[in-house]
Amino acid sequence: MRHGQPTLVATNKMSALDMKDWIEHYNRSEITSQPVPDASMQLAATATVIVSSNSPRALTSVQALGLKPALVDALFCEAQLPYGHWKLPRLSPFTWAFILRVLWLCGYSRSVESVATAKMRASTAAQRLQTLAASEGPVLLLGHGFMNRMIAKQLVADGWTRQKRNGSQYWSATVYQYGGV
Repeated sequence: MRHGQPTLVATNKMSALDMKDWIEHYNRSEITSQPVPDASMQLAATATVIVSSNSPRALTSVQALGLKPALVDALFCEAQLPYGHWKLPRLSPFTWAFILRVLWLCGYSRSVESVATAKMRASTAAQRLQTLAASEGPVLLLGHGFMNRMIAKQLVADGWTRQKRNGSQYWSATVYQYGGV
């Protein structure tokens, strides 16, 4: 499950260099006080093990669900976003986030983890989730959009099948089951 909507407000256009502070602020943000969707509450109630990244937006999402995580680990944090060293052009932070994510996928990582490193982390995360599911039953991961997709790719490669998906917005979730049964 992806975390709830962060409290971060994006107002002004900024440079790629300004994105460094924006990304740091985003990484420290919690979630808004909007109510948790019923579908998310119902899905969360089916889990026997709750896992979360250690980011504030994931942890406050777990709290909003009224749950306590059994495992909190940076392993499940979002794939890091680089920033640029350019002062122009000035764009919205969300436009920059998209551009920087595409650049990251093309190999621009500067001082953040590379795509290859993030894929290895996603593989390790998928293994950890599979081990928990095998020993303890249904697992709910409160994580992040891009890393959740990377973990999902590894789960599918390991024989898991997607049972249902309700989008990619905040609070969205995808359910996987081993062997499709």
